Amino acid sequence: MHVTDLHRRSVEAFLDRLAPLAGPPADRWASATPCPGWDVRALVNHVVVEDLWTVPLMGGATLEEVGDRFEGDVLGDDPLGTARAAAEAAVTAAASGVVAGRTVHLSFGDAPAEEYACQLAADHLVHGWDVAVATGGDPGADAELVEELAAWFADREAAYRGAGVIGDRPPGSGDGDPWHELLRAFGRRPGWPTP
Repeated sequence: MHVTDLHRRSVEAFLDRLAPLAGPPADRWASATPCPGWDVRALVNHVVVEDLWTVPLMGGATLEEVGDRFEGDVLGDDPLGTARAAAEAAVTAAASGVVAGRTVHLSFGDAPAEEYACQLAADHLVHGWDVAVATGGDPGADAELVEELAAWFADREAAYRGAGVIGDRPPGSGDGDPWHELLRAFGRRPGWPTP
């Protein structure tokens, strides 16, 4: 699968997870998520901020040039509309950056646009699961996306964990399900919220 398709499909999968938030009860936005300290609104805000950052970074901007313009709550009064618009812009920007072979300036250094697109795809897929289990949605995932991202992440898991970006793998050996194993690699307990 081409990395632009991987990114686009992961972003679309994340947006699909937001569907239960469109109707009542309104308090779903305040539901706890597997990410400690983040309710659903904070988690969705985090992903939307990533989508907003994607546009200038895939265009070659530095962190300093972007500055603090995406800090705080970017969701406003129309969180679903904001999420959709940011996602659409991010998909276009990522495809453009990858096709152009751009270098992206990230907090840990420069990286090829393809690498950044994979990072974003993984974040959308895993955080989509976070939203799904927090709102009573379908916790499953597209097997093709899981396979692609598991292969990409296998050589990066230790570095992510060492940088403190993901939590420890849950104890135990897992159940062998590829999606559950990828979630475990990202520090998630597939049976959340069961302790």
